[in-house]
Amino acid sequence: MKILGIVIFVVVAVSAAAGTGDNQKWWKWMSSSSGASSSSVVNPVVSSSVVLPLYGNVYPLGYYYVQLNIGQPSRPFFLDPDTGSDLTWLQCDAPCVRCTTAPHPYYKPNNDLVPCKDPLCASLHHRDYKCESPEQCDYQVDYADGGSSLGVLLNDLFTFNMTSGARIIPRLALGCGYDQLPGQAYHPLDGVLGLGKGKASIVSQLHSKGLVRNVVGHCLSGRGGGFLFFGDEVYDSSRIVWTPMAHDHMKHYSAGSGELIFGGKGTAYKNLFVVFDSGSSFSYLNSHTYQGFISLLKKELNGKPLREAKDDYTLPLCWKGRRPFKTINDVKKYFKHFALSFSNGWKPKAQFEIPPESYLIISSKGSVCLGVLNGTEAGLQNVNLIGDISMQDKMVIYDNEKQAIGWSPANCDRPPKSNYMIM
Repeated sequence: MKILGIVIFVVVAVSAAAGTGDNQKWWKWMSSSSGASSSSVVNPVVSSSVVLPLYGNVYPLGYYYVQLNIGQPSRPFFLDPDTGSDLTWLQCDAPCVRCTTAPHPYYKPNNDLVPCKDPLCASLHHRDYKCESPEQCDYQVDYADGGSSLGVLLNDLFTFNMTSGARIIPRLALGCGYDQLPGQAYHPLDGVLGLGKGKASIVSQLHSKGLVRNVVGHCLSGRGGGFLFFGDEVYDSSRIVWTPMAHDHMKHYSAGSGELIFGGKGTAYKNLFVVFDSGSSFSYLNSHTYQGFISLLKKELNGKPLREAKDDYTLPLCWKGRRPFKTINDVKKYFKHFALSFSNGWKPKAQFEIPPESYLIISSKGSVCLGVLNGTEAGLQNVNLIGDISMQDKMVIYDNEKQAIGWSPANCDRPPKSNYMIM
């Protein structure tokens, strides 16, 4: 699931059969110079993790991205790290039928195709998908904002530096996207890094090769940047607040049923289906809960020196003061903390705390704007989504082995250099 930028829209990754009679055959596009060796250059297995720097911010850029080095020879690409989808894909020079502007030259594919009957291919399609081209795995990902990517799955070398100091170069599957349509909030990146729960996600593939534990996490700095990690060697589990993943929602990282807590007190907004999604810049509440949250906020702001900034269209709801605000510190005293509380059978309840600096932004006009949006209007139906803005300055961990989601306040400005991050 990708929700990027400050324009309200939803991107829902939908696996669909792309092998139609109109698709061009992959072999027609292959040049004799594009092939790469099929052997994988991998150092001996180590008990370690991969840590990658993140770049970008919630505002004004509107997204975070990570650099991965892919191919032979290895070349850099900027990808959107998305815990809401599985498929990693790059805009591909194969040739590109329709592609958008990207920061790097399009990815040059090799001949190492993933066959249609491969389990990784099957994981991207419905059960009734039929292989029209057995020698290749076609894919199509459609997004609710009108964006899409169509292409084929292939294997190539990824270069990762481990926290142990070793370098690994595993051969992993990725999508070669040769037909892209931009969505409403287009950002100039080379592709998407799928970090979801499925077999095709990068962390699942690394785990299947015995290189890391099936754990992915991120630490987004409120000052911009941060880091992404695969494996469990960069944090002390005893210092993390854990809650079990919801087993009835296997496609998303969900903590299950949550309750909205406002100013430390319970509310009438309970049994909220909550998803953690790094592909979303902002957070979303379903329409009923959103309207209730707005009412609680406005009640607290009554009598405070703020008035609604109807001339600021940065986000749906903004306020201005007697003079323009420069930082959140100028205005956060007027707003209360809120939280999402999860029980899910674990005692005590796990609370995901969201202070004002994790749900407000200061716009270019000096207004303070609410970074929690109406999810029902955005197409999320009844889903409540914790996005990047509310995960800032926290380490958030998705442990697929323990089937748990964890979080803890953290210094996200510098990637960890030792076994345990200093928190």
